[in-house]
Amino acid sequence: MAYVVTENCIKCKFTDCVDVCPVDCFREGPNFLVIDPDECIDCTLCVAECPAEAIFSEDDLPAEQAHFITLNAELAKSWPAIVERKDPLPDANEWVGVKDKLDQLVR
Repeated sequence: MAYVVTENCIKCKFTDCVDVCPVDCFREGPNFLVIDPDECIDCTLCVAECPAEAIFSEDDLPAEQAHFITLNAELAKSWPAIVERKDPLPDANEWVGVKDKLDQLVR
């Protein structure tokens, strides 16, 4: 079981989670982060660090976010690793909690 970054990260991209990851399993896209399921060791450290509350274990993933399991795995194959915290996107706080923003994802 891996952890999954979900919709609430889109257009926010807070990287507090990256700071605590012991295995560098996060991958970075233009406006979203994903977790490489092959690298994740299920340590749970990232969950509490996410200001957008966008990270879930596969077992606790809300049903409407289930497609993010496949999306994380797919994007993790082509996006580069991110191993250091960066500033969030400039308008990140405006996007936290916005629903139905999958169409805003830049691949």
